[in-house]
Amino acid sequence: MAGPLLPQEIIRRKRDGAALTDDEIAFMIRGLTDQSVTEGQVAAFAMAVFFRGMTLDERVALTRAMVASGTTLAWPDLPGPVLDKHSTGGIGDNVSLMLAPAVAACGGFVPMISGRGLGHTGGTLDKLDSIPGYVSQPDNALFRKVVADVGCAIIGQTADLAPADKRFYGIRDVTATVESIPLITASILSKKLAAGLAGLVMDVKCGSGAFMETPDDAAELAESLAMVATGAGLPTTALITAMSEPLASAAGNAVEVKNAVSYLTGAHRDPRLHEAVVALGGEMLLLGGLAETIEDGWAQIDAAVNTGRAAETFGRMVSALGGPSDFVEQPDRHLAAAPVVRDVLPEKDGFVSACNARSIGVAVVGLGGGRVRAQDSIDHAVGFSALAGLGDAVGPHAPLGVVHARSEAAADAAAAALRAAYTVGDAEVETGAVVMARFAAAEDAGRA
Repeated sequence: MAGPLLPQEIIRRKRDGAALTDDEIAFMIRGLTDQSVTEGQVAAFAMAVFFRGMTLDERVALTRAMVASGTTLAWPDLPGPVLDKHSTGGIGDNVSLMLAPAVAACGGFVPMISGRGLGHTGGTLDKLDSIPGYVSQPDNALFRKVVADVGCAIIGQTADLAPADKRFYGIRDVTATVESIPLITASILSKKLAAGLAGLVMDVKCGSGAFMETPDDAAELAESLAMVATGAGLPTTALITAMSEPLASAAGNAVEVKNAVSYLTGAHRDPRLHEAVVALGGEMLLLGGLAETIEDGWAQIDAAVNTGRAAETFGRMVSALGGPSDFVEQPDRHLAAAPVVRDVLPEKDGFVSACNARSIGVAVVGLGGGRVRAQDSIDHAVGFSALAGLGDAVGPHAPLGVVHARSEAAADAAAAALRAAYTVGDAEVETGAVVMARFAAAEDAGRA
């Protein structure tokens, strides 16, 4: 007869490479939530998982246990599928601002719960906080009303959704156990499963500006996310997308929001950004049964953007969550502007042959557009716009980008960092596609 469950025995079993049972995993997560398992024991458990890994069944059990640590949302009264997208984070990744309203304009409902910036990567919530009056942490009633009335609402995580994840992540962050595929998978998916979704598309970034820099690492995470989410009852497709250069031609907060509005209105639309929006949106519509084929999904998203329906939906969402009613029409009237704005010219003429996207993200943090410590405030006005992409010609009349800074000294430092982030060569270079690979667990299972 089995004895009582003890944290130290569960840790020992995982340390020695055993596959844990559902009950053992649930016991550890309950203890994590009610703090009956100590911080030291949680750290030891995380380190054991870091080195020994987890089977698919263990990952599913861990994700489900973390979902069960808090409340879960349900959307029984909505007349369409509830869908979402999650990105692992990158530079100039403002896709959510266009994607949520585009999918909503096609009949989906998108209760998008987003995060703040992490390390060198920007956060959707920080971008939205640059819109005056926008309530990024509404109460549950307002959140539900906006999703039902508008079709989408982009907000921050509430304290009662997967609370185990918050404590677990805080401990992992200070014990060098963040980069564990099983733990990353459970952390991301627990919040998405708690949101009551019918389908999820994961955008796994790969390249110099991503946490997963190599294709092999990105593929491992993408496959884990797709398999675990589907195993836990949430149909999920994962795309690996390139992050070896900023996705949008802007990096910061207000500058990325301005870029998103320009995209939605057609004033300026970065081609690679549009490729990502269409690819991710098409997958969401396909998962939700709103498109018969992926090509149909792509066409619907493209039409929602080009007809202005996505822009109209975005404007309604901003207004419904407390922002200006004329935000889409007059973004410059409402967004904070930096006092120092100037071109950053390259040291020589030529073509952009390489870009260290991470360095651009770090430069934004240096300007004040990101956090060095969790409690730091953000300067929403600073960042870069008009960033050059791979293959672009640069020179005296074609800058690497435009810096938006609080002071001349800050602009000088950021300009130097931007120049260092780019490699300029004499010959034109070919650029690759944004979407590098696709993983769909349900389809893989059907072929097996």
